[in-house]
Amino acid sequence: MRTARRFKLAAAALLVLGALTACGDAGDDEGGGGREVEAADDCDGKFEDGTRMAELVEAGKINVGVRFDQPGLGFKGGTDDIPAGFDVEMAKLLIADLCIDPNDTSAVNYEETISDNREPFLQSGRVDLVAASYSITEDRRKLVGQAGPYFITGQQVLVPADSDVESIEDLKGKEVCSASGSTSLENVNAAGAVGVPADTYSVCAEQVANGSVPAMSTDGSILLGLAAQYDGELKVVGPEFSEERIGIGYSKDRPEMCEWINSVLETAYEDGSWAEAFELTLGDSGAETPEPPALDPCQA
Repeated sequence: MRTARRFKLAAAALLVLGALTACGDAGDDEGGGGREVEAADDCDGKFEDGTRMAELVEAGKINVGVRFDQPGLGFKGGTDDIPAGFDVEMAKLLIADLCIDPNDTSAVNYEETISDNREPFLQSGRVDLVAASYSITEDRRKLVGQAGPYFITGQQVLVPADSDVESIEDLKGKEVCSASGSTSLENVNAAGAVGVPADTYSVCAEQVANGSVPAMSTDGSILLGLAAQYDGELKVVGPEFSEERIGIGYSKDRPEMCEWINSVLETAYEDGSWAEAFELTLGDSGAETPEPPALDPCQA
């Protein structure tokens, strides 16, 4: 396993903004689906009978929870059949390993998933996997399984371009929008600001743009994508004030999925497909791609 190296968003702002033709470039393939990821050829006997993986192979269908409103991570335009972004690319690697074509919308249901419904969707069986900027936490692991992380980022602040705010420290006692049910909202309150919940981060960005709230906060990778959509009206400021370890969610009733997820991620690290996915979505061909983070051991 390679040693993790933090992806410093402040230093990488230019490469992310440049790559956020990911809303466009990632949608250049047919249906807006990003990279061509070919399904594995033969899954006969690949998984032990009774495992969720074997059941999905037999069914030839899967439901995956992803974001639709986060450029570079998980974004689905109005004319796209398939969402695009780094989270989606990780989901596609897993889907393909089950001998299911990730670009076949009759076999794969990419379910729009927001911060508030990730655990309920997994617990109810509405989705089999969640790849939706899903920070790994001990509290969440009491409710669902989480494998990874496959990406490490940190929380920053998004403000109007003419704002004097330089960091979360300048927002103590002031309203800061973040997604309901997210760790970002918890971190905002812990930092002394007044967290204002919204259904999605795109709603928060709109509230900052129209002056309803002075700022919003979440992972810097998400904020840079949102800022790029507002053509200079908004900016990302401040050092990271949290560490967010992004992973894949699965049902706690299906613990066998953890080792499978980690094995697919490990293979992606080693064969270069993780780096390729990063460069297409959050990276740029002229910038150094970070080392992937070490994977957590699966819990018994």
